[in-house]
Amino acid sequence: MVWPFKPKFKKQIARIEITGAIAGATRKRVLEALKTVEEKKFPALLLRIDSPGGTVGDSQEIYSALKRLREKIKIVASFGNISASGGVYIGMGAEHIMANPGTITGSIGVILRGNNLERLLEKVGVSFKVIKSGPYKDILAFDRELTQPEANILQELIDTSYQQFVQTVADARSLAVETVRSFADGRIFTGQQALELGIVDRLGTEEDARRWTAELVGLDPEKTLCYTLEERKPLLSRVLPGSRQVSSGIRSGIDWLEFEMSTSGLPLWLYRP
Repeated sequence: MVWPFKPKFKKQIARIEITGAIAGATRKRVLEALKTVEEKKFPALLLRIDSPGGTVGDSQEIYSALKRLREKIKIVASFGNISASGGVYIGMGAEHIMANPGTITGSIGVILRGNNLERLLEKVGVSFKVIKSGPYKDILAFDRELTQPEANILQELIDTSYQQFVQTVADARSLAVETVRSFADGRIFTGQQALELGIVDRLGTEEDARRWTAELVGLDPEKTLCYTLEERKPLLSRVLPGSRQVSSGIRSGIDWLEFEMSTSGLPLWLYRP
């Protein structure tokens, strides 16, 4: 299908914002937005990232899509208040990266969490009877302690995911794997430190990133606008714009709780202060 407004979009910069913990909903929204960017033939994309990270698979799919897209257009990532762990991984899909001097970034590593409620369950008199097909089918069960063989299996899984992360950063930033390993131990650092380590290319605001993106594709940075691709809001929010403002804090807390519950036992590229 021929898009009727193609010339208009050729003179604009597409903008996609990634905020909050990265999970399935984020992946779906971003992949759809990236498809739109390609279909409308934007010359460049400004990717604004303000995220502590999230699930491994979802971060990898977004990164892969960005890597494919950057073969056709210029992509600049702008790290906001925090772009750590999975946020960094996604950022590696951009050709160029800018961060604020005080951006919290890094936290390159993998974490897997489980809960042991065995003692609590004993106090309230609750126990579980488990019938399983193999010794590891209930690995990370919350009603018992993790065994050493199980810990070894999970550690190998984490080490493999970690190696994938390190290799991606090394490839994207043209750094030696051992160099990346020297700071990829879970620590966080500022945008200024990230510049010194080679994780980002420049320091600056999102506005600076917009101007840089325009210059990269030969557009006037003074006049070039960003076209933000957003998820369509629910009808109530569109009819009553202030209807969700009062409960935004509560909504954020519920969203985080849902993320914690849905990702329990999953390998995560996540930084949480």
